[in-house]
Amino acid sequence: MTTQPATIDLQLEKPIYGGDVMGRLGDGRAVFVPFGLPGERVRVRLTEEKRNFARGEILEVLDASPQRIIPRCKHFGFCGGCHYQHLPYQEQLDAKTEILRDQLRRIGKIENPPVQAMVASPNAWNYRNHVQFHLTKEGKIGYVRAHVPAVFAIEECHLPEGYLNGIWPQLEFEPGTNIERVSLRAGKEYDSMLVLESNSPEAPELEIEAGISVTHIFEDNTVVVAGNDHILISVLGRDFRVSAASFFQVNTAMAEKMVNHLIAKLPVTQSSVVLDVYCGAGLFSAFLAPKCERLIGIESSASACEDFEFNLDEFDNVELYEVLAEDVIPHLRVKPDVILVDPPRAGLEKRVVDGILEMNPQYIAYVSCDPSTLARDAARLMGGGYRLQDVTPFDLFPQTFHIECISVFER
Repeated sequence: MTTQPATIDLQLEKPIYGGDVMGRLGDGRAVFVPFGLPGERVRVRLTEEKRNFARGEILEVLDASPQRIIPRCKHFGFCGGCHYQHLPYQEQLDAKTEILRDQLRRIGKIENPPVQAMVASPNAWNYRNHVQFHLTKEGKIGYVRAHVPAVFAIEECHLPEGYLNGIWPQLEFEPGTNIERVSLRAGKEYDSMLVLESNSPEAPELEIEAGISVTHIFEDNTVVVAGNDHILISVLGRDFRVSAASFFQVNTAMAEKMVNHLIAKLPVTQSSVVLDVYCGAGLFSAFLAPKCERLIGIESSASACEDFEFNLDEFDNVELYEVLAEDVIPHLRVKPDVILVDPPRAGLEKRVVDGILEMNPQYIAYVSCDPSTLARDAARLMGGGYRLQDVTPFDLFPQTFHIECISVFER
C-alpha cells in the first residue's frame, strides 16, 4: 500500500540560495519550495522529507505576492534553467543581494558584510554568449527538467544572445546519438561555434549551413569538423581568442563591468607583482599586465593556457604556470602585492588559502560564482589577518539564482 505525499498549506518566508523559497512546517522544520515568492501562501505537495527539513512543489498559489509577474518563457517552472522569471528584474537583484548577505553572515560568520548594491546586467534577456544543451532520446535539443534528472525538448529560450537563437532550432541529430552535450558560443561580428561533446572518438555526422565553426570534444581532444577551433570575443575593445574547451565569462557586457571594477579597486602600480590564479584565457590578466611590473598566471586547463599565451603574447612581463593551483602555490617563491583568484564553484582548496596567507599580499581580489564557498573562504582569509573591504555582486545570470561577485580583502 503506497501513501500519498503530504499536501499542506504553507506561508513562504524568504528566498534562499539555489532558487527556492523557504517556509516552515508546524514542527518547525524548514521547507524549500521552487518557483514561489516570499509572502505568498501556497498549497504544496511534499516531495522529500528529512529529519531537519523537507522539499515541496507548489500545487496552487492561494495568496499571490503583488510582485508576481507572468513569466516570459512557456517552459518556466518545468525547465531547470531559470528560477526568477516570475519576479521583476529589480526585485531579482534585491533578492540575490540579500541572499549573498545572508550567506556571508550565516556561513562566514561575518557580522555586517560590506555588500554593495548588485550591478545590473544591461540585458536581462538574451545575454548569454555561451549556452549548453542536452539531447532527448529522439535527438532533439533540450534542457534538464527542474528537480528531475530528465531532458525535455525545448521550443524557446530567452537567455542566449539573439543570433544563437536563430541557430539552435536548426540543429537536428540522429536518435540515440552518442553526443552527451551540445554547446553554442557567440563571438564578435556574428562569429559562432558549435561544440559537440561525446564519449566516442568518432566525430558525429552533421549537416549544417556554412558560416559556423564546428568542433568535437572527446576526453581532452578537440577535433575541428568545420571552420576554426576558437572564436574571438571582444571585451573593452580588446579581442580574446577563446578555444572550444576554454572557459570564458558568458555575459560579455558584464565581463566589461567586472574588469573595470577590478582596475578601479586594486591599487596596481608599475612596481606591483600580481598573481592571477585560475587565470583562464587571460581576461583579467590582459588588463592588469600593462599596469604592473610582473604578472604571473596559474591555470590547469591546457586549452585555456594556449589561449592565455596567445592573448597576452605582446607582454614581456607575463609568466604562466600550467598546473593545478594547489600544486604550485605552496612552492612559489614570490612575494606578490596583489593576488587575484577566480576559482570554480568549489572555491579555494585549503592548500591554496594557506599558500596565499603565507605569501602575505597587501590585497586579495576574489571573483566568486558561489556565495557559500566564498563565505567559507572569506572566513579563512579574515582569520589569517585580512579585512573584507568590499563585496560587489554582478548579475551575470539574470532570471537564474546564480550570483557572481568580486570581494576585495586588505591585509
